[in-house]
Amino acid sequence: MIDLKELCFKTNDIARKVGTFIKEQQSRIKSDVIEVKGIHDFVTYVDKTAEKQIVAELKLILSDAGFIAEEGTETHRAERYNWIIDPLDGTTNYIHGLSPFAVSIALQEYDEIVLGVVYEISLDECFYSWKGAPEAYLNGKTISVSKAKSVDASLIATGFPYCDYDQLKKFMASLEYFIINSHGVRRLGSAATDLAYVACGRFEAFYEYNLHPWDVAAGSFLVTQAGGKVCDFKGGNKFIYGKEIIASNNLVHNEFKTIVNKYMSK
Repeated sequence: MIDLKELCFKTNDIARKVGTFIKEQQSRIKSDVIEVKGIHDFVTYVDKTAEKQIVAELKLILSDAGFIAEEGTETHRAERYNWIIDPLDGTTNYIHGLSPFAVSIALQEYDEIVLGVVYEISLDECFYSWKGAPEAYLNGKTISVSKAKSVDASLIATGFPYCDYDQLKKFMASLEYFIINSHGVRRLGSAATDLAYVACGRFEAFYEYNLHPWDVAAGSFLVTQAGGKVCDFKGGNKFIYGKEIIASNNLVHNEFKTIVNKYMSK
């Protein structure tokens, strides 16, 4: 039986080590090293190298685990344990010299996430937790979701669609509602960071569609460990592989979910 606490701290060290490499490389990024995976979807040698580094390090601490990794540098899947990795969440920010951008690492045991680490590199903030931990943490200190009780007292985070525009009109209608009826809406450009910020109370709620497991696996786990709630747009549990997610501080969850569902499920 693995010690998830020990494994989490080793994963933290890996995320920080790779984060140092990512930060050091930012000033060297030029247009000729940026690849286009799809419309508005970019990758650099930094993403790929960072992923290879993470995979190599994780193999040393849990040799029988498989991998679900954004850049596909490792594709082996295991029956019980699989790491879900985004080596650089927020690549567009990164190549433009902006923040945030983050390393996101989760461990899935069968169908359950049991460990999550999000390292936001520019602020040197490492968010983490593991199954069995009493809460979630940021650089060694306990964090929890906010205490706001209504959407009109909430700061909302989201991500703009960058390739699937079929739901754009519905999304813009939801955005208009939250702009008018909340403390405001923020779009940081890193879903992993958005979720970590819900976990530590900086945002009350977050929603986005067309996301991938590596975008949300670690961050969604942090939200629940910090006392929040996560679901898909219909209130179900298909938020890791279902390409849509709602995360909140729990107190505003039902109200927030109802509003998102009203606009996004038409």
